[in-house]
Parts: sequence; C-alpha cells; structure tokens
Amino acid sequence: MAMTDLANTATHWVFGYGSLIWNPGFPHVSAQQGLLRGAHRSLSIVSHHHRGTVERPGLVFGLTRGGSCRGMVFEVAAAEWPAVYAYLQEREQVTSVYRDVMRPVRLADGRTVSALAFLVDERHEQFAGHLELDQQLAMVRAGVGLSGRNVDYVLNTARHLHELGIRDRQLMALAALLADDDAAAA
Repeated sequence: MAMTDLANTATHWVFGYGSLIWNPGFPHVSAQQGLLRGAHRSLSIVSHHHRGTVERPGLVFGLTRGGSCRGMVFEVAAAEWPAVYAYLQEREQVTSVYRDVMRPVRLADGRTVSALAFLVDERHEQFAGHLELDQQLAMVRAGVGLSGRNVDYVLNTARHLHELGIRDRQLMALAALLADDDAAAA
C-alpha cells in the first residue's frame, strides 16, 4: 500500500495486536479496543532481529488467516501520518514478513473504521505456521534480539491483554509457563 493512497483522509487508524498494544511508539490522538475479523493473533513468526538471532531465533506475533482478533486501534492525525507510516514500515517491515493492508475494524464505540494492519505473509520463510506450545516455549525462552528478551515481549503482551480484558487462551497458557520460569529464576 502506498502512503499517498491515504493522503486525503482526515485521520488514519492503526490496528495493534502485539507489542503495538503496549508500545505503539508513535503519536496518536485516541486509542480504543477494536475487533478485526478474518485473522487471528498467533506467535508464528521466527524473529532474527527484534527478539532473536539467526543462531537463536525467537518468535513474534503475526495476524494469521482465519478467526478474529481483539486489539487496540490508534487514531493518527493526518498531519502525523507520513511520519507514523514511515516509522511503522521501519519497525514492522525489517524483513518484509508482513503485508501491510487496510482492514475494517469494529471499534469499542461501535464505529467501523478502515485500519492499517500487518498480516503475516504466510509464504515468507520466517512464517513458522502453527507451533505446539512446547515448541513456542523453547524458542521464546532462547530468543534475545535487538529489542530485548523474547520472554519479556510475550509476557508484556499477555499482561496488557489481560489488563484490557482481552482473552487469548493460547497466549495465556504460554505466559503462565514463562512466568513460572521467571519466578523460579528469582
């Protein structure tokens, strides 16, 4: 998608489902929960950059086909959009594992908006597909990248989803095991 395609819109919306929920890193005029249909949050992207290395890869979240996903939707002022879009491209598209697309998102206030979302490119070499809990656990435990420990990324996301009242059973099961690891190490 070209940034110029959206140049005449009064405001823009960004859908966050992982670290964007708790660390958007860009100015926004409002934020509220939203529901995106047609894709679900999955810990399915092998990370060689932010949360792992080639030698010890971690895992990050992607939006994978099917289902639905609750997350946070950020409203960005038109004047800020070029800089925000450039920031998101630099942050999210390090290895081009995502497809940035516009998708309808139902906001908590009842409106439906068109929001920028980053869906995993399931043909990309870093797409891990469905991993069993023990596989996720091993990779997350081992992963440390430029943005820090993979464990912290997963636990922060789980904590913020819990605080928002967003249920993600698979993530919460993984987070419980990781929290047990951290408690045992303390």
